[in-house]
Amino acid sequence: MRLLKLPLNKCCFIFILLASLPFTGGAVEKIKPVENYKLKLLSNPKPAPDFILLDMDGESHSLKHYRGKVVLINFWASWCSPCLREMPSLQKLYEDLGTTSFVVLAINQWEDDERAFEFMGQLNPAPTFPILFDKDSKISDRYGVQGLPSSYIVDKQGRIVYRAKGGRDFDHPQIVSKIKALF
Repeated sequence: MRLLKLPLNKCCFIFILLASLPFTGGAVEKIKPVENYKLKLLSNPKPAPDFILLDMDGESHSLKHYRGKVVLINFWASWCSPCLREMPSLQKLYEDLGTTSFVVLAINQWEDDERAFEFMGQLNPAPTFPILFDKDSKISDRYGVQGLPSSYIVDKQGRIVYRAKGGRDFDHPQIVSKIKALF
């Protein structure tokens, strides 16, 4: 079997990846919402690595284009159960805070736009924020992403001030107040 010829760390990653696949029968609505609302405040905010990524329409988005806004960067994939659960809360947060001072950038990992589009069609409500593609994981590597979902909140000066590893209830009042304080 070819899998056994892979280095141990790659075998472990593949096993964890396969074990994390959601068994939803195609019904995203049956997954319970995330109940975690804690963010890690970084004691020494560092500049967020800039990037240029394409969205589902082939338009490019650069992080520096959003300078002056608070940006929530969310790394996700359609096979990630916690990613599925937190998407509706990301959409609610985006709707509530508007686009004047705040934006969500959801960066898909390893998948093509067809798979992401199919996934987005299952969500209610469907996300209206930019869905970007990091097909070779170069951007997630620059951010130090170690698992999905992973999220970073970037202040108006372009510094990462909060981090979240794992799914979150992003429309929870505690998270909303922390983001609003950055405006």
